[in-house]
Amino acid sequence: MLTFISCAKTMASCCSVNVPEMTIPQFKTEAVQHALEMSQYSSVELEKLLRVNAKIAAENRLRYHDFCSEDNRSMPAIYAYTGIVFKHILHKDFTVDDFNFMQQHLRITSFLYGLLRPLDGIKPYRLEGSARLPEKGGISLFEYWKPLLTDYFMDEIKRQGGVLLNLASGEMKELFDWKRIEKEVRVITPEFQVWKDGKLKTIVVYTKMCRGEMVRFLVKNRIENPEDLKAFSWEGFAWDEACSTENHWQFTLGIK
Repeated sequence: MLTFISCAKTMASCCSVNVPEMTIPQFKTEAVQHALEMSQYSSVELEKLLRVNAKIAAENRLRYHDFCSEDNRSMPAIYAYTGIVFKHILHKDFTVDDFNFMQQHLRITSFLYGLLRPLDGIKPYRLEGSARLPEKGGISLFEYWKPLLTDYFMDEIKRQGGVLLNLASGEMKELFDWKRIEKEVRVITPEFQVWKDGKLKTIVVYTKMCRGEMVRFLVKNRIENPEDLKAFSWEGFAWDEACSTENHWQFTLGIK
């Protein structure tokens, strides 16, 4: 079973944590080319392209200008991203064996790097999948990555038994030919919802927390059989058989 999660918008500026090794991203060449193209934009242009405020645009203009500098050291992807999902993976207590298992069984989407392993060395950046770069003929990064990532991702899933645990946000499907992936491998998508006012509701921050906790659960327990994930529970969220289907698994807070 292979698991994938979304990248985060927030990133660390540096990392001093030791990991067993730092690997090279599969699509590093493409990432460097993207970064060089992004470095040509002014802060005002980045503000519009990335749909961010002036402060974030200025920060990322500096990031892209320094991207290839020797002083700008790479960080393992699992530590580079600082969003809620990554904080709840709680990887600071991981052992060497934990890292090795995670490296084999977890992938992280990236609009700059395409698809990453947890220990792939990356540099700070900000990019959106909807961004359209003139150097790419005006197509979005979703469109750019789809033909490059689909076969690669499919091969990765099949090597891990042909089951994909989808813990990524919905927009990440656009990076791949998703219909083809669903046709050729089994995709299991957990949902984390809360009973409120007699209805099941999605609370985004809880969903992100649970996604991180589920990654931690499968790494710590060396889970390769998806059926074993039904034992997952966290802060009251638990497997809800009545609301689950074969490929959409419900984990509910306050099961009726």
